[in-house]
Amino acid sequence: MIDRDGYRPNVGIILSNAKNQVFWGKRIRQHAWQFPQGGIQCGETPEQAMYRELQEEVGLQSCHVQILGRTREWIRYEVPQHWVKREWRGSYKGQKQIWFLLRLVGRDCDVCLRTSVHPEFDAWRWNDYWVEMESVIEFKRDVYRLALNELVRYLPPANNFSGWDASKKVSSNV
Repeated sequence: MIDRDGYRPNVGIILSNAKNQVFWGKRIRQHAWQFPQGGIQCGETPEQAMYRELQEEVGLQSCHVQILGRTREWIRYEVPQHWVKREWRGSYKGQKQIWFLLRLVGRDCDVCLRTSVHPEFDAWRWNDYWVEMESVIEFKRDVYRLALNELVRYLPPANNFSGWDASKKVSSNV
């Protein structure tokens, strides 16, 4: 499903733990790390798509997480033409995303990367909220910065964590 402007509706998921660290998944057979994300299917709301993608990519159910917030508007990114499938060239520009910030209320052992027939990730880790973006594919970095900056206000105080400073917002300069 691509909109008239050439963007595929999508959700992005920033999953945090009690220490305000965020989940990063390593793309299967690649050296790239990213947040879980996926397309919104016809008839789905962004929230329904988020729960489906969370289950497919991370193995978590709605009972394992709490929604802390979501972006107000769509955040768009363009995909370089050499990454676009031939049959989509000319009609597909990229993705528009609604981002959700979640808190894991389950346990780390609830995460399972093998719930889908086609897993997205082959490893995962917790990282500081304001992690450097070098391991994120270049054309997604600005979207990550925008989502992290907009959603940080929803983070509750961290448990067993000191020294976190909300003034350390990620620079929007590339």
